[in-house]
Amino acid sequence: MTINEPDVLRIRDVGWDCVESLLQPAGLSVVRVEDGQPIPGSHWGDEEAGLIGHSLYVRSDTPVHSALHESGHWLLMSEQRRDALHTDAKGTAVEEMAVCYLQVLMGDLVPNMGWQRMCRDMDSWGYSFRLGSTLEWLRADADDALACLTQKLSHAHGVPGLDVTAPYSRIFQQHDDGGAHVEAAHLGASGQFDS
Repeated sequence: MTINEPDVLRIRDVGWDCVESLLQPAGLSVVRVEDGQPIPGSHWGDEEAGLIGHSLYVRSDTPVHSALHESGHWLLMSEQRRDALHTDAKGTAVEEMAVCYLQVLMGDLVPNMGWQRMCRDMDSWGYSFRLGSTLEWLRADADDALACLTQKLSHAHGVPGLDVTAPYSRIFQQHDDGGAHVEAAHLGASGQFDS
């Protein structure tokens, strides 16, 4: 990690197999790009993930949040949009927020990450929400994103362990001890948000 590089989980930290086993059953191929090489289809460049058609391009230094964000775009697209996809997902503002919500849910399916770390990594990277943090956005301002997500994401999406039919309105709750808790039945085995 360089001095200017944010402390976020990267593909090298969770392993290629983890990312491939999460996304390939849905029909999204994970293409490994050699270290130091440009990532095809990357909207932001540098180490950010890229999308072309039915393929997600990542390097070992690609942040997990970037890989899951781009794959979230792909999951919410129609087949027609997927077939024409190259670099820019061309989604609406509310779809962009639905993708952010989805990447948090998928982050909970990544061993050694969980939804809490995904929220922290999104904040560290500079994702911007009106309420200041990803967690506060999820708690109080993400209803439109959730509505879009549940409308657009097919229940036959193919991502192992991802349940988009759960009643998410109660997932991120503030408790007397100051921690955010998630019901394990909805988001895997995560426990408490350790701030």
